[in-house]
Formats: sequence, structure tokens, C-alpha cells
Amino acid sequence: MRTRTQSPSRQRRLALVLTPVLAAGLLLAGCGGKSDKKATADQPAASTSPSTPPAPQFWPLTGVQAPAGQSVAKNRPVLVVKIDNTDNSSPQLGLGSADMVVEELVEGAATRLAAFFYSTLPKTVGPVRSMRASDIGVVSPVHATVVTSGMAGQTKARVSGAGVKFIQEGAKGFFRDNTRTSPSWYHLLDHLDETATLAKTKSAATPKNYLTWGTEAELPAGTPATQVDVPFGGFHTTKWVFQGGHYVNTNSYAKKGDEFAADNVLVIRAHIGDAGYLDPAGNHVPEIQLDGRTGKALLFHGGKVVRGSWSKKTAASPFELSTAAGALKVPAGHTWIELVPDNGPQLTIK
Repeated sequence: MRTRTQSPSRQRRLALVLTPVLAAGLLLAGCGGKSDKKATADQPAASTSPSTPPAPQFWPLTGVQAPAGQSVAKNRPVLVVKIDNTDNSSPQLGLGSADMVVEELVEGAATRLAAFFYSTLPKTVGPVRSMRASDIGVVSPVHATVVTSGMAGQTKARVSGAGVKFIQEGAKGFFRDNTRTSPSWYHLLDHLDETATLAKTKSAATPKNYLTWGTEAELPAGTPATQVDVPFGGFHTTKWVFQGGHYVNTNSYAKKGDEFAADNVLVIRAHIGDAGYLDPAGNHVPEIQLDGRTGKALLFHGGKVVRGSWSKKTAASPFELSTAAGALKVPAGHTWIELVPDNGPQLTIK
């Protein structure tokens, strides 16, 4: 079979016919390519949907929601400062910046404060005093680091054995204010922002909630309580009056304008044992025993009191509060905890 060969003139005519057709096809293909790229760039289905807003964050020592966009995880632990609570401590510094305060019975029928700082650090705190074994169960639930003047040898052995970290006099931030009129052992103060640098951690983490936080609406009805006197036995009674939406400590030693504004006053009746040694004045040192125990609790909030009970499984466990109706949640806010003897005088409530 013979192949037909096209003449040069016929080949030129065929080229003239096909050229416009091929050009049009290429133009359409080019337009189609641009259109596909534009559609792909303009409408990535997943990325154009609204992003999920971050979950709200809450401060662990108050239950209060942090401002939007603010992280509550810090690269330092909770700091607890042991502060004297006698007339020799006047004026106490830094209490107005505390998230929470725990008042503890010590020797001589006096009390001492464990002031918890996390969301805010004051410039100066004090007067700083020594630790007690009672502090182990108080600070362990949030793995706090304690800022202290020091402690007895027996106490240091137990504190260290329990894994509680502490920073004591002589470290960065401590100083003495000898202009104070009280005896020299009440002159120790601390620049907490400086001492906090010694407690920095490698990674930021949020401590566990110290209490089970809730809302005012979740609080049982309770009974009216606009005044309460909390006796520790002996010579000291802490007095509270509900005014301006807060409980005000009317016999506080805090510097004016630097007082702790308590949204809640939580009274824990606890067994008081003997720590096993004497202080320099010959007084038996009491120990507040909390681990594996239960007792009566009274929660004051909003001008009323709710009666219930507390329990604490171990030193590192939080306080669990309840009433006959079930779990008792503490309204979010600043809380002052009174650890009073379970066999002590009754509270005066009005």
C-alpha cells in the first residue's frame, strides 16, 4: 500500500487552519488553570471556619477567672510567707496582695499567718517568722515553697522529710528594718519579688485548686452572720464584720490600705496535738493535725454562715467540704481559713 504525500501548499493551508484553533485551546487552558488556582487559594474549607476560643482559665487559690488571654500558669510555685500575728508585727505588710491566708495556732496561745501568694507578688512582706510542723498539711496541697525566718531542728527534719521546699533568712530578698519599735526578731522583712526568683521552675504549670470552687448561687441557704468572733483559746480571738461585700478583720495588724479583703471566712475545727518540743520560753509547741482526719466546718459568705464538715485524706490532699446535702463548694474569691482547736471555745456569731 502506498502512502500519499501531501504537497507543500496543502501543508501550509492546514497549518493556517489549525493555528487559531490550537491558540484558542491554549488560552482556554491557561484561563482554566488560573481559575482553579484562585479557587484553591480563596476557599480552603477548613481554614476559613471560625477558630475555637480558648477555654477560660481560673486562679487556683481563689477560683476567680483570669482576664481573657492571660495564662494562670507561672514559672514559679505558690509562695507561702509565714507572718507574725501579734501586736509586735504591726504593721504587717503584703496581706492585701495575698490570694489566701491561713491562720494557725502556735505556742503561747498566739497565732501565726500563712499568706499564700500566686496571682500577685507584693514588693515587701512581713514580719517573717518561723515554720511549724503544722505547715506541712497546710502548704502541701499546692506544693508551695515557704518563705520563713527558719525553724527548729525537729521541724526542719519533718519538713524536709515531707518534701516541702523552703527559703529562709539569709537568702536573696530578706532584710531587716531596724526602725521598727518591736524586738529585733520582729524586724525581718522580705522583698518577695526578689525571693521569687530563687523559686523559679523550668516549665510553667498551674497548681491544683486549693478548695473546690463554686458560685454564690450554689451555696446552701445558711443563716444570717454579719459578725463572728473566732477564739483560738487563751488570749487571741480574730474578729470579723461583714461590710461592703467583704468580711473585715477588725483587730488586724495589717498596714492601713494593705488589709486582706475576705470574700469567705472558712473555720476548720481541727485536733491540736503536741509537736514534741518546747519553744525558747518553755512553752509546748502545738501541732495542728489534719492528715486523715475530719471535723466540723463553718463557711461564712455574703453575710450568712453554712455549717458542714471537712475531711483531708493526706498532707497533700485538699480540704473536702460537705453538708448533709452533699459537697459544699466555696464561692470563688479570697478566702481566710481559721484553723481552730476542735475542743476550744464556741464562736460568737451575730
